[in-house]
Amino acid sequence: MGGEVELGHVKAAVVRYCAELERMPAETRLRLAAGLREELDPLLAKALDGAMAEASGRGWGLRRIGDAAGLSHEKVRYRLAGSAGRSS
Repeated sequence: MGGEVELGHVKAAVVRYCAELERMPAETRLRLAAGLREELDPLLAKALDGAMAEASGRGWGLRRIGDAAGLSHEKVRYRLAGSAGRSS
């Protein structure tokens, strides 16, 4: 439950940030939105890959992981293979 509460706070902060962006000129908004994505994408990918690796280690199948992560089982297979290669 705690993770869902924290997620709500993070989402609210991003919504507030994006609302602030709407008041800025397009050039500034583009730069800042791209910067936010550049910062968050690797963090989210690492968290997702770690959770998928843990689920796989606990015996979850690719389809079950994919359903939970909103990905195809083939994408899960690809990401698990990639994260295993990076951790070696």
